[in-house]
Formats: sequence, structure tokens, C-alpha cells
Amino acid sequence: MNKLEHLKGKRILFFSVQTFNLEKDIVKQLEKHGALVTYFDERPANNNFTKGMIRINRNFLKNRIKKYYRKIFNSIKNEKFDYLLVNRGEVIPQDFLEKFIAIQPECKRIFYTWDSFGNHSPGLSILDYFHKKFTFDRKDSIKYNIGFRPLYFTDKYRKIYASQTQKDIDLLFLGTAHSDRYIISNLIADWCKQNNLVSFNYYFMQGRFVYLYKKYFDPSFKMFDFKKLSFKSLTSDEALGYYDRSNVVLDISHPGQSGLTMRTFETIGAGKKLITTNADIKNYPFYNPENIFVIDRNNLQLDTQFFNNQYIPLSQDLYEKCSINGWIEDLFLGEEVNFWKS
Repeated sequence: MNKLEHLKGKRILFFSVQTFNLEKDIVKQLEKHGALVTYFDERPANNNFTKGMIRINRNFLKNRIKKYYRKIFNSIKNEKFDYLLVNRGEVIPQDFLEKFIAIQPECKRIFYTWDSFGNHSPGLSILDYFHKKFTFDRKDSIKYNIGFRPLYFTDKYRKIYASQTQKDIDLLFLGTAHSDRYIISNLIADWCKQNNLVSFNYYFMQGRFVYLYKKYFDPSFKMFDFKKLSFKSLTSDEALGYYDRSNVVLDISHPGQSGLTMRTFETIGAGKKLITTNADIKNYPFYNPENIFVIDRNNLQLDTQFFNNQYIPLSQDLYEKCSINGWIEDLFLGEEVNFWKS
């Protein structure tokens, strides 16, 4: 019996910020297993102004957030849920959680975050409201004594695992513009050019408001070439198309986090080799130097031989543990002490 059949008919209340449609992928996968999902954006709006204000100081929108959650509570107060899943905990108010628990004490409450608390700390203030708490960051799981569950790849990456598409991109970088990503990716692009390798970089910026704020207050953005930024994120199909054409994927993690990015797991799902700045990847069960090349962001050194290596497939069991089904199983049916954290 498929363990996830347990979710059939279960009612799930799900809060998550909108992030490149990742929240839609989660809803879709839960519904695929028969769950009945009620989803709300954790933010009161998803426009660039709202996201920018929350990033600077969410108290600027305190009254708007309260009004938004009051409306949500009134819309769900007569429904019964089996699970509450909150992803990230960016703005969800404590008083909303308290009222929800008061009317639905038997609902199993699960917290997950795909941000390090060092970069995004609001979730820390609500951890005690949940039965199970997980983070994607191994070091945070140890520091705050909560569950550890890395990210995942979605089913669409399985489709290009054994693709025969001609690979015309040797090294691919797709990512949000932040920290030193621009500097590192450009230095690596220069190295690729010197070694007759084709690289492709795509930098996404959440909006012009965020760009202007970072330009004037974040020293790392002073070197960014505005013309190379895109204020439109790639569609899922566009990103998949680039993956399909690529041999190696470049991952430049945020300097303040040790948790592995979604990009890391997408490469596993797609069967691609990875170059990453995150040295903590060596502590994961899927690490293989034939597939994964770790670089020091302060002393970039690459090896052309890595581009010639054949990808070494993971065992089927480990591959499935890295999938979105593995992620759902660990959150809803597993415990904080699990395969990833024993």
C-alpha cells in the first residue's frame, strides 16, 4: 500500500508565500494523493510593494495583515481540518494561530521553512504552536532542536532525467539576484569562456522597488549590471527547457545559509551534475564527487574534467526520498527524527 494513500479525503489548511509556483506544486501533489486542500497566500498580497514592505519591516503592514487573517478566519471557522501546514511563517499572526487552535484542537499542526532562520527569523516566534516543526537547514535543526527535512524535486524533473536532447549549454545558472551571486557567476562564466565551455546565466529580481532598495543599501548590488536583470521569472516550462539543454547546473547558495537550495534537488530529479558553493552538501547521503563539485566562493577553482564525467545515478530508494512525495511523506506521516535526522 502506498503510504500517501493515508492522505485520501484528509482536509489540509495550507499557508505559504507564493514562490515561483512552488506552493501550487505542493497543492497539486497533495491533491494527487486525494487530499482536500484549502490554500491561502501567507501574505495579504503578492505585489512587489507588499513583498518589499514585508522584507523591510512587516510592522508597516500590521493592520492590513490583521484584517487579512480576520477575513480568513471567518471563512474557515465552520470547517474542520485534519492538518494545518504553514510554510515559512513570514507574517501569519500568533493570535490567528491561537484562535484556530481553540476551535480545532485536534488538527495536527505542521511547520516547515525553506529559509534559514538567520536570513528570515519571524518563524521562530510561532514554533511552539505546532506539533511537528521542520527546517531545510541542517544547522538550524540542531540549533533549535527541530526536525530536519531537505527540499525536493517535483515530478516534472523526472521527464528529462534520461532526455536525449542535444546539450548546447555546458553550465547553467538560473536564480534570484542576491548577495554575491552576480560576481561569482560572472567569474565562472569568464572561466568557461577561457576553456571553450558555453555558460548561460539568468538573474531574476523580485521587482524594481526591491532592486532600488538593494542598489542603495546592499553593497553587493553596486556591481550588478541592470541590463542583465529580469523582472519576470521564468515559467516552469522555460526552466525545464534550460535544464534539458544543460550538462551541469551552477548553484550559488546564500552566504548565510547551510540548507540546500531547490536547485540542488532539481538537478537530482533531472539527473544533472552540480557545481555548488555549499560545502555542507558533503554531509548528505547523495553526495558523490563524480556528480557534485564544491567550490569556495572566496577562492574559485574549477576543473574541466568534471564537465566530462558521466553522471552516476542514485539508488531508486534515495532518488524517491529526494522527491516531493518523499517530502510530503516525511512531513505528514513521519516524525522530526527521521532518515535525514537520526
